[in-house]
Amino acid sequence: MGHRTEDLGAVIRGARAAARLTQGQLGASCGYSASAISRVESNKLRPEPSALLLMAEALGIPPERLCGSAVPHGSAVATVAGEWPSDEEDAVRRRELLAGALAAGATAVVGAETASAAVVSEDPTAALEDALFRLPAAEAVPLAVLTTQTSAARQTFRAARYSELGTSLPGLLAAAEATRHAATGRARQQAAAVLARAYVLTAELASKQHSDAAWVAADRALTAARSSGSPVPVGEASRVLAITMRRSGRWSPAVNLLTREAAELDPSKERTAAVRTTLLLTAAYSAATGGDRSAALALLDEAEEDTKRLPEVHGLFTVEATRAQVDVYRIGVLNALGTPDEGVQVASRLNIDFMSTPERRARAWTDTARMWHALGDVPQTFTALRRVEREAPQEVRRPALRALTSDLLYGPARVQGLREFAIRTGALAT
Repeated sequence: MGHRTEDLGAVIRGARAAARLTQGQLGASCGYSASAISRVESNKLRPEPSALLLMAEALGIPPERLCGSAVPHGSAVATVAGEWPSDEEDAVRRRELLAGALAAGATAVVGAETASAAVVSEDPTAALEDALFRLPAAEAVPLAVLTTQTSAARQTFRAARYSELGTSLPGLLAAAEATRHAATGRARQQAAAVLARAYVLTAELASKQHSDAAWVAADRALTAARSSGSPVPVGEASRVLAITMRRSGRWSPAVNLLTREAAELDPSKERTAAVRTTLLLTAAYSAATGGDRSAALALLDEAEEDTKRLPEVHGLFTVEATRAQVDVYRIGVLNALGTPDEGVQVASRLNIDFMSTPERRARAWTDTARMWHALGDVPQTFTALRRVEREAPQEVRRPALRALTSDLLYGPARVQGLREFAIRTGALAT
């Protein structure tokens, strides 16, 4: 008899860690994306029987452990297509993927028969996936009120209160859509900019949870941003769309989009310069995921030069573009390039405690944890993960960090407190 369905994710996660496979490597063996494997391991996606058979083969375990007594036949269906052949096809292929993402959003969050209620209820994007199909009814509100509400939502994100944000975003999106629809002229453009920010927040939250809703939200963010007539919302929306592209393995089109949008922004103006810097940083990391070291480091250096000229900027589209932020990205880039040892010196000069928000500090500790993990230093990795938890308890429950915790748990080294940490953060079911 196979494992109970609610235990399937833990079985796959443990076997993958024992086999020293990444989520991307396991996904490649059965036609799934790395984000889909993350959803499988968190019991939010039930693979096809044929995919389970391929997973078992890749993991080197008996098929019965995943499939029960039935031996499936047929081929697995890939969740993500190959690299886009050209930038010209970008819009068409993105629309196709959005259609698929909408369909996936309706079916990927499995019911009580395939996942524990505790796991599903903790997903901050659960309400968003439904809301993006049909927003709740809402009336237009004064633009000043809408701006205040959106600013508050952004502060919630920066504080890493993701469950609270996921609950509030459907109503905010509905009010913003209604307000833009009712407005005319300049007021309509301003409402579109606020709507773009709301969809950017939605895409950022969905990306953290490896949710397919990120595609839909990012596309809508860019549509709203372009109708606002302002370059700053366009830059921010382009950034979250590129992140979604990169997470699906399309790093080259992501770099092209980011550098093209960065070239459109005036580096001599404070607001556009800050957004331009974040686009360059995201492009650097995207290039690194594709193994393009020269492009990644050149983009990082360009972004670092920009930060020397940037004052602090305030407003709805406030963007953090500082030397510390560049250092965090540099660590991430070096991790992605397979040279984490080069990041140790960068980490030694980085004072994470001085970074501005819990979300930013948690992200910095996350990249530091990944660096130490790649270097095989389990105690330092665990220390960094505990700092993530201290800064933002909901951040450490993200699928990617639960997977990292699982890798430590099933590795050869034993660290005091790791098992309790894994249970507390959802990496190990009780």
